[in-house]
Amino acid sequence: MTIQIKRSIKPVKYHKAIDFLEHRVNKIIEKKGRELIWILEHEDTYTAGLSHKKNEILDNKIKIIKTNRGGKITYHGPGQLICYFVINLNNRKRDIRNFIKIIEKTIIKSLKEYGIESYSDRKNIGIWVNHNKKTKKIAAIGLRIKKWIAYHGFAINIDVDLKKYNKIIPCGISNRKVFSLKKVSNKNYKNLYKIIIKNFIKNLES
Repeated sequence: MTIQIKRSIKPVKYHKAIDFLEHRVNKIIEKKGRELIWILEHEDTYTAGLSHKKNEILDNKIKIIKTNRGGKITYHGPGQLICYFVINLNNRKRDIRNFIKIIEKTIIKSLKEYGIESYSDRKNIGIWVNHNKKTKKIAAIGLRIKKWIAYHGFAINIDVDLKKYNKIIPCGISNRKVFSLKKVSNKNYKNLYKIIIKNFIKNLES
């Protein structure tokens, strides 16, 4: 069964997106649904994964949405490409680490097509770049597995308001900053989502 590709032009509310993903997971479990890759953007939203800690919230005025994905606290908002997915690992390798490597490879290869060198870090999940002799985070990854169906996704900062991250300790990492592609290389990234989809499908099928 082919993977459904979905792209939302207008920002999608976080709860609405997660409800959609979980409904699709259940449909796949019932063998009544297709796998999914969904490109979208959220409005200003802070989400907290299952392993977050209260001291990672630096501004108590912000609203935090608790979610069932792995990981800690992160920010979503305008200027960020979000790729959600529902991928059935029963049809592939039942190997979570291998699946994370597929995601990492997808992001790294896609950014390389824009001349941007990035890399993964075993200790700190996500994708990183070197800028002005400092390591900075360009993409975050968060997963949940249910009956070997992987869902949630990853987010790539294209041109995000980086001040939003000052209100939290992003992903629990205090000694490294979050960054945007536009600050690495001021290019037009409007087709990045197409490249992400192409490489993701290729890596899933290889």
